[in-house]
Amino acid sequence: MIGFFKSEPTFSEANLMKEEAIDELLNSTKEYFGKIDVLINNAGIQYVSPIEDFPFEKWNQILAVNLTSVFLASKGVWKGMKENKFGRIINISSVHGLRASEYKSAYVSAKHGVIGLTKVLALEGAGRNITCNAICPGYVKTPLVEGQIKDQAKAHNLSESEVVQKIMLKKQAVKEFISADKIAELALFLANENASAITGSSFTLDGAWTAQ
Repeated sequence: MIGFFKSEPTFSEANLMKEEAIDELLNSTKEYFGKIDVLINNAGIQYVSPIEDFPFEKWNQILAVNLTSVFLASKGVWKGMKENKFGRIINISSVHGLRASEYKSAYVSAKHGVIGLTKVLALEGAGRNITCNAICPGYVKTPLVEGQIKDQAKAHNLSESEVVQKIMLKKQAVKEFISADKIAELALFLANENASAITGSSFTLDGAWTAQ
């Protein structure tokens, strides 16, 4: 992506559970780049537990980071995108925005919410050259998933390798993790001017999980 946009990246440690931190992040980004044409909402945290033991604090944290931050960031760039008559919002949801798995009540609820919000923003952006789409990957080998593997192993009394094959990739016809590069390539396409007619859609990269 750095090569595509021909610019140097910047980094912020913004706490996405706080509205003021998201506002500060967006303002500093606008100052650095001049404007925001493309917003990719890609934050995510996870906690795995049966619902009777699921801490309310964890529920609130996951909803704040995985769903509310998407709303706040999208709201924060919306006015500028309207004024510029161009905007691309790409929300990284999950296959769990389309399907459910046990022990993931907060995560599944949040990711379903992201897809609903994506559709609303697509409707509000119609006629303004602002599109909003969701990408729904299966399991991507990230630190988040590494943590899930450990949590699932503990919850099911299995080894980590057994979790990968028997639980995580069980529902995928293609038995391999999705690479971050594949997600990035799809995001770049959706950010392109030629993708202006594509909006309100959810794109799966899930090894045929949802085909079953």
